[in-house]
Amino acid sequence: MVDLKLFRTDTKKSGVTEVTPRLAEVEAEVQGLIEAHMEALLGVRFLAGEYGTGPVHGGRIDSLGLDENGAPVIVEYKRGVDAGVIHQGLFYLSWLVDHRAEFEHLVRERLGATAASQVLWSGPRLICVAGDFTRYDVHAVREHRRSIDLVRYRLFGSDLLGLETVASVSGGALAPRSARRQAVVRAEAHLRSASMAELAHAVDEALLGLGDGVNRIQRKQYRAYQRLRNFACVCPPQRSKLLVYLNADPKRVNLVAGFTRDVTGLGHHGTGDLEVQLRTPRDVERAQDLFRASYAAA
Repeated sequence: MVDLKLFRTDTKKSGVTEVTPRLAEVEAEVQGLIEAHMEALLGVRFLAGEYGTGPVHGGRIDSLGLDENGAPVIVEYKRGVDAGVIHQGLFYLSWLVDHRAEFEHLVRERLGATAASQVLWSGPRLICVAGDFTRYDVHAVREHRRSIDLVRYRLFGSDLLGLETVASVSGGALAPRSARRQAVVRAEAHLRSASMAELAHAVDEALLGLGDGVNRIQRKQYRAYQRLRNFACVCPPQRSKLLVYLNADPKRVNLVAGFTRDVTGLGHHGTGDLEVQLRTPRDVERAQDLFRASYAAA
């Protein structure tokens, strides 16, 4: 983001004008902008801002939310570079885990009883949004056993916002690929055929292999693959096919009957408007460009 140059093109004059990046005047400007559009920007449903943690704890959480998979989210903001933002966020995250009933009550008030009953307490997240981070910050989050995302912002002109994920770490390190493969095969042992288990493994490997910052979130009805937000959701295999839902605009995809389908507005497990139907290893290869495009957009 620091090296990104943005230009406005003027077709009438055949020229370009650079839009200079800038930081917010005050921290509240960033917070207000993201809270107003949190689901579109971060994939998180906004619950509350400036949430007090009580007289004993004596803190105030910048933003509370619930992500696409039902995980509790704390968002902390800093206008520029601030080494304390990670520690501050972790301080609040510890409070949140110790006050589950209070958080679930908030979710029930804002989003309803169903959302409150499905809160994913195995994966609470901290998202830090700041003007920049140091290499020490990036190293620090990799040493913690919490799910932490470091997001750098820049404002361009009066109406453009840029967000860049600097680091994304899931709670707990990923096992080696050989161990992951064994885990996937065991998890899919109930499948009707070994070929479908292998297909599920091939998809898992393809999605995890898209980048270092991919987190895998297991829910009862689906498995989500996430950067800052979900880019793919894989449902348990059916008798002869595996359904993958991608965070891609179906209108920009050349839909192929029996392979891709627009499910905008249709109910399904997980998130994403583009359904990809996989039946053979060749289908996984055909889907690679779709996987990459969805990953890039997340």
